[in-house]
Amino acid sequence: MEYVYAVLLLHSAKRDISEDNLRRVLEAAGIAVDDIRLKALVAAVKEINIDDVLKSAFALPTTPVAVPATGTQAPAAPAKEEAKAEEKEEKKEGVSEEELAEGLSALFG
Repeated sequence: MEYVYAVLLLHSAKRDISEDNLRRVLEAAGIAVDDIRLKALVAAVKEINIDDVLKSAFALPTTPVAVPATGTQAPAAPAKEEAKAEEKEEKKEGVSEEELAEGLSALFG
């Protein structure tokens, strides 16, 4: 994460995002620099337009939000059903502890 912050710092200062500049920022922050990670990040950043990424990341939603009229109240039952459906979806999307343990053992085993 520190590497990404360093890239954003260089970008906001309108400095060239190069290996040397990125290394200087990281070392000034007291972070040990991994050369492979540094090279990979610089290569990846050269392929993207940071301004466009930042604009899309912080863009406001364009879909209108439904607001009930004053004095009327929507029924509570549909909201509860939607909440239950979302909970079920979250459970399905989550990774089980067994899968997580297998993944970690593959990395460190």
